[in-house]
Amino acid sequence: METPEVAEMLIADRIWIATALLHRSRPKLETFTKDEIRRKLKEEGLSEGVKEGSINAHLKEHCIANVPPSSGKYRMLFEAEPGKLRLFRAGDLTHPGRIQSRKPSKSLPRRDEIPAKYWPLLDWYEDWSREHFPPLALGSNLPPAGSLSRYDDDPLIRLIGSGRHIWADEHADEYVENLRREDI
Repeated sequence: METPEVAEMLIADRIWIATALLHRSRPKLETFTKDEIRRKLKEEGLSEGVKEGSINAHLKEHCIANVPPSSGKYRMLFEAEPGKLRLFRAGDLTHPGRIQSRKPSKSLPRRDEIPAKYWPLLDWYEDWSREHFPPLALGSNLPPAGSLSRYDDDPLIRLIGSGRHIWADEHADEYVENLRREDI
């Protein structure tokens, strides 16, 4: 199978790779600054042919799971605190605008869309994310002790959008007015 060249890669995939390389080389650090990620992109040759403004937009909003999306709705990174990013892990809170029709947006590169030399990062990520956020035990509805709550496992979050059919044909003001008329 022929692998793509760096020039053919999506900016989001390049950023994911740079961040994964930082995590792997500096395992004691939980997060990285945008400047550290930019430097890693440059060091790896992953920023070649990409406008700095595009990289900045991806590091500000396109790739960040827990900020409101603009045009890009990736979930490649997670902002743990302002300006501090890490790779997204299953279970991280995700802005609802990044979840499209029950199918979450892209959170890691596809093997066939990145050069073969980065494939080991995908295997490393699977182990790393499991170690940092182990899956829930079967039958358990509680997240592991000490972990953040999982977005998909929050019963209130899962209710988002339920019941929308009730008001689908009626404007909110009309609905309230009808309720008031029924009370008379």
